[in-house]
Amino acid sequence: MSIKSLCRKEVVTVKPGTVIEEVTKIMEEKNLGCVIVSQDQADWREFGIRGAKEFGIVTDRDIALKVINKKLDPHKTPIDSIMTNGKLVILRDDMGLLEALEHVRDSAVRRFPVVDAEGNLQGIITLDDIIRLMGKEMANVAQVIENEEPLL
Repeated sequence: MSIKSLCRKEVVTVKPGTVIEEVTKIMEEKNLGCVIVSQDQADWREFGIRGAKEFGIVTDRDIALKVINKKLDPHKTPIDSIMTNGKLVILRDDMGLLEALEHVRDSAVRRFPVVDAEGNLQGIITLDDIIRLMGKEMANVAQVIENEEPLL
């Protein structure tokens, strides 16, 4: 099963320069834990499978910790000043789940943009999504085993 079939297709992106306050309103309205910061989808072509330069991701945790610890003004501070971009791990949509897990295993990252072969953003997948999927698969396997047990 490919990452493309597993990832969430609805990804909210904001442009660099958008102020933190505006981003937090979007995140609250849409019940999101993160947004992608990108000028447009074509920019993802600049990325390899790992790493990013000018674009990134911002999580609710980034906002909470960085705004408070750095005493930033959320009404004036651009979101790209607090985004994570150095540790951004990007997955190809044609990867299988196990291959993707190999790429993310050693990272301290929980959310992963998914791109196609041309670098176009296709979706996002989180560790929570992966764990939920693995749990469902394990339950399905357990059901097969239970159905095959001898009747005593």
